[in-house]
Amino acid sequence: MNKKITVAFLYDFDKTLCDRDMQEYKFIPTLGMEAKDFWAEAGVISETCKMERILSYMYLMLKKCKEKNIPLTREFLNSCGKNMKFYRGVETWFDRITQFGAELGIEIEHYVLSSGTTEIIEGSPIAKNFKQIYGCAFHYNEKGEADFPLNTVNYTTKTQYIYRISKGVFDITDDVNLNSKMPHHKRHILEKNMIYFGDGLTDVPCMKLVHENGGKSIALYQPGKIDKASDLLLDGRCDFLTKTDYSEGSELDNIVKIILERISLEYDLEGKYHQMVKKATKALKQVKDKK
Repeated sequence: MNKKITVAFLYDFDKTLCDRDMQEYKFIPTLGMEAKDFWAEAGVISETCKMERILSYMYLMLKKCKEKNIPLTREFLNSCGKNMKFYRGVETWFDRITQFGAELGIEIEHYVLSSGTTEIIEGSPIAKNFKQIYGCAFHYNEKGEADFPLNTVNYTTKTQYIYRISKGVFDITDDVNLNSKMPHHKRHILEKNMIYFGDGLTDVPCMKLVHENGGKSIALYQPGKIDKASDLLLDGRCDFLTKTDYSEGSELDNIVKIILERISLEYDLEGKYHQMVKKATKALKQVKDKK
């Protein structure tokens, strides 16, 4: 029996794949600021203006670039993603795990669900591995300079992208098909065939949604910082808790491979069940026909 299983890997980005907030590699230093000062100022704006925190950091990006006379273009933001520092094994992870899945008859699709900046992610060395990148993005004026938020993604709005991926409704302007009823057998990927990777409380809604629908959620922590993520496991908000090490043979690598093997075996069992149902139905029909 030829298998046709598609599994979605859903990644947060900052501190899940790279070791800090993505704006801290080049964007903030270009402003001549320390990262802690940038985020502190964004927090003040959020509290003073009663502005959602994701919008406040995007507003501050626009404001600071205007003050410093730095053109906030797509090209500039792309360049801010070129020198990210990824966790061990990340840059070879996608090819390795995709190949492992293929050997089990599983096609793996990789997605980003991030509150970070889409254009920065698109400029990173690993961007080519993702089927879709869902993150915050800017609208650009006739000069090619950012002038307004095009899309914002926070910890709760992230969950809509799980439904989009499940239904195969990738266009974020398509709300009709997103909200229309779709039977499970017509879905692009079932939630039970999803694995979510995240590092903290902002990932909880996605972790919980995937977990409650039969998929797996993995919380990652930086070495020496397990205490900050342990509650996610102990409170039942994720399925596994492991270090941010994507290298071959790591605990994360082994966990994900076991999950994929289980999905493959469950598919085999489901196939056996349907074969037996057909066999039993046929036998019963033959008995009835003889009477």
